This record gives sequence, structure tokens and C-alpha cells, in this order.
Amino acid sequence: MVTVKAGSRPPWVGLGAAVWVQIASGNAYTFPLYSHSLKSVLGFNQRQLTMLGVANDIGENVGLLPGVVCNKFPPWVVLSIGAFACFIGYGVLWLSLSRTLQLPYWLKMGVKNEHVLVDGLVALELSCTTVLWFALCVATNSSAWLSTSVLVTNMRNFPLSRGTVAGILKGYGGLSAAVYTEIYTTALHKSSSELLMFLALGVPVICFTMMYFIRACTPAPGEDSAQHGHFLFTQAASVVLGSYLLTTTIVNDIFSLGAPISYAFLVAMVLLLMAPLAIPIKMTLNPTNRSKSGVLNQPVRASETTLQGEENAERTEPLLTPSSSTASLGSFHKNDSVSEIDMLLAEGEGAVKKKRKPRRGEDFKFTEALVKVDFWLLFLVYFVGVGSGVTVLNNLAQIGIAQGVHNTTMLLSLFSFCNFLGRLGGGTVSEHFLRSKTIPRTIWMTCTQVIMLITYLLFASALDGTLYAATALLGICYGVQFSIMIPTVSELFGLKHFGIFYNFISLGNPLGAFLFSGLLAGYVYDNEAAKQQGMNLLSSGVTCLGPDCFGLTFLILAGVCGVGSILSLVLTVRIRPVYEMLYSGGSFRLPQNSDN
Repeated sequence: MVTVKAGSRPPWVGLGAAVWVQIASGNAYTFPLYSHSLKSVLGFNQRQLTMLGVANDIGENVGLLPGVVCNKFPPWVVLSIGAFACFIGYGVLWLSLSRTLQLPYWLKMGVKNEHVLVDGLVALELSCTTVLWFALCVATNSSAWLSTSVLVTNMRNFPLSRGTVAGILKGYGGLSAAVYTEIYTTALHKSSSELLMFLALGVPVICFTMMYFIRACTPAPGEDSAQHGHFLFTQAASVVLGSYLLTTTIVNDIFSLGAPISYAFLVAMVLLLMAPLAIPIKMTLNPTNRSKSGVLNQPVRASETTLQGEENAERTEPLLTPSSSTASLGSFHKNDSVSEIDMLLAEGEGAVKKKRKPRRGEDFKFTEALVKVDFWLLFLVYFVGVGSGVTVLNNLAQIGIAQGVHNTTMLLSLFSFCNFLGRLGGGTVSEHFLRSKTIPRTIWMTCTQVIMLITYLLFASALDGTLYAATALLGICYGVQFSIMIPTVSELFGLKHFGIFYNFISLGNPLGAFLFSGLLAGYVYDNEAAKQQGMNLLSSGVTCLGPDCFGLTFLILAGVCGVGSILSLVLTVRIRPVYEMLYSGGSFRLPQNSDN
């Protein structure tokens, strides 16, 4: 039993606090900022580094356990688990990078001869990589705990505006990389070890500070007439913040600014992050009279509205209006040995309700969705889009260096801002065409993956002046994949088990990172580096220069996106009748007579 907070202000206070936690949950996006230091200081080769990138994506996207825990415990418990995971994981990484933790001496203890010493060094390399792999998994898994907590809590606090709230929070999450980059370049002086210390200590501090405000609230019954304006203000504030971050990054990259100006930029960023809190402040200074229902002050179960009766509810459909066969049904309950003829007669006249499978647009159970072709088509399309995109993100620093750009912070900020635009704009554009033309959202996954195909060819060509344009295009297309998948899976398979569906499909991200980044990109990079240096393939710390470092990888990714665009087009054609049924009147309505 969870006691909820009544009133109209607390949900908006919680949303403003959730913005900070959502920014903190983007800590996985900082991997390109310190990955090059891990490679140089610890002597990793590119294949080992890309495997760490896979750990980064696995930790960030494995959110099935947070989804279950969030339905059983209050938000502060979920936030606390995320904070401790962040402290432990990034703490180990900081100890390793700063050389505070001297693993070699532990492994060399007891070595008596040269051969054992060599074996010990090999064991050291494997052990060090394994420890850091698991540490990075734990660290970035904090993202799943933090993001799940604020997303689920705020969607329940604003049950009539779930899509809008999800878009706002995911949009701020897309800006988190630029926020961390601003902190990294200004306050931390581009020190990777200080960044890891900040992640290990700063993120938990934010969580413990904000967890009091992120709590289950019971909104007043009915729609708030001012709610639409409040959401527009929050969206506008996020756009202003994104534009500001991109502008300041460009200015810092072009001009050599003094410390006072840089810190002024940082303070202004913090003030913009506090903009959503202006809504509850305004509601306090200018209160409105609202009728309050007595139910607002009653404690309710944390997930009562979405989970009540989840296990016992049965989907039934009366075949005919109940009639005199009800008497036959009564005798059926009294006598277990009733004949099948009597049972069929009772069903035919409506005395017994016949169970049926859900139709697309209704609430599916997880096992029911797993046997649907549309579910797996959506999974594969999302896997192609985000799996190929995250490969570039994980290797962005090395891609920039290979093409002669050593200041990769600009690339990361550009990718982050365009990722934000894709998340925010993808949902808005798809919503407009869905309601006006009943065009399924997935058509935009088709369009963006065709653009991604062209973008990867631009990366492969390594033409002068195309790196920044290709990074921007890829960031937009990458963000669209998120804003389309989330509402699509809820519209096709319902909201009751949405958390499980969403987190399962999100596994396409680490799976793509493992295949495309860990196995493909790392292997191609190390092979080309070995050719350039004339060294053994497993030599550590070798840097590759030139378009051939990732050329084959980009060509393969382009081909994969070609397949993905075809699959998304097939999915769009398959679900078009479903969307015509759901949005035939220009607004969402539950299905009535659609076939599954």
C-alpha cells in the first residue's frame, strides 16, 4: 500500500524533479567522452574497447527487473537502487582509470618465474577487461532504474497525457549527453577520471535529492484546462535548452573563452534545467479553485489503475443475449458431468461467455504478443535502427580521430542535440499524420532508415565536410526510432503490460551493439590498424587513421538498414487497417470488431 500525494501541484513538482533524474539517467551517453582514455591508459585494443561499449548498452537497456520492481515498490526504492548501482559501477571505473586500484600487483603476487609472469600478465589483461565489463554493466544499468522510475511514476500521475509526458522525459534524456559534455568541458576541464568521479558521486546526490519529490500523486478528477499550456511550456523549455547547449558548444569550440564566461554558461544551463519548476511555482502564486473529490485523500495501491485484476481477468465475449438457457447453466454448475451438448447450447444462447484472443489494439499478455508477426517485425525494425545507430555512437571518438577530427566533444554534442530533435519531432510529426491521414507511425521508421542508409554511405566515403552533416542526420534518425517504437507497441498490444513489451523490444539496442559494434566494428578497426602499423592484431593501444578504419563497417550497416526499411514497410502495410480502425474519427478509440 502506497500513500499518494493529493492536489494539483505535486504532479508538476514531480515532473520538474524527474527532468533532473532523466538527465542523470543519460550517463551511458558519456562513454565516448572517456573511452579513449580507457584505451590509452589501460592499453586496450579497439576490439576490447568496443566490447566495453557493448557492456555500456547492455546495462542501459536491460530494464525488465526495474519494470517489475517499479510495480511493487515506491519510486524512492527504485531510485535508491539506481543510485547505488551508479556509485559502485562508476566508482570501480574511476579507481581503474586513475590508477588508484593497482590490479597488477594483486595478480603478480606469488609469481616465481618468467613463464608464470607472462601467464599472469595475460590473466591480468583478461581479468581487468572482465572486471571493467561488469562494472560498466552495473554503472549504466542505473540508467534503466532511474528512467523506469520517473517514466512510470509520471505517466501514472498524468494518466490522460501519457504520450506527452513520455515524449518530454525522453526528450530531456536525449539532451543528457550535451549536458554532460558541457560539464565535462567546463567544470571538469576535459578530465576523464574527474568525469567518472562526478558520475560516481554526482548522480547519486541528484537521485537522493529529488526522490522526495518524485512520488505517486492522485491527480484531481477530470482534465485540467491549463494542463495543455503547461505541457507546451515544458516542451518549449526543452527546445530552448537544446538550442542553448548546441550554441554554447559551438562557441566554445570556435573561440577560446575564459573561465568566467564558461562558468556563466554552465550556470545558465542549470537555470534552464529548472524551468519546468516554474509551473508549480506559478500554481502556488496564482491558485485556481478546483473541485476536489474525496478520493484524492485516500491511499491507493501504487499501480491500482493499471494492474488491478491483471492475473484473474479473462477476455470474454457474449455470443448472444442471455436467455432461458441460464437455467441450463445453473444445472451445469451443480453437475460437473453435464454433457457437451448442454454446454454448447448454453454458449449459443449467451448463458456462458466464450473466451477469445485479444485483437490488435487491445491488451495482450506477453506470451500472446510473442506469437504475433507484427511484434517481431517491430522488434527487428527497431533492432536495425538503434543497433546500427548505437554502433556509431559507441565509436564516435575513434571515427572522428580516424577522419582527422580530434575534438570529438563537438561531435557528441551535435549527435545529442539531433537525437533530441528526432525524439521530440518524431512523436509530433507521426501524431499529426496519424490523426489527419491515419498513416501508421512506422512509415517514419521506413523513411529514417532509408536516410540512415545514405548517411552510412557518407560516413564510408569520408569526404571532406561530410562528417558533421552525417552525424547530425544520424542523430535525428536515431532519435525517431525511440519516439515511434514506444507509442506503436502500446497501440498494437495495449498498455496493461506495456512496460514488459517496451523493455523487451529495447533489448534490440544492446543486441545490435554486440553484433555491429562489438564483433563487426572492433574487428574491422583492429585489422586495419594492424595493417597500418605492421603489428600483431592483438597489440594494444594502436590507433587507426583513414577512411578504411570503419569503411567496411559502414557499408555493412548501410545494407542492414536497407533490409530494415523493407521490413518496416511490410509492417506498415500490415498494421494500416488497425490504425484506420483506431483513428478513423481523428482520435484514438478502442477496437470494436476488428480481427486479430
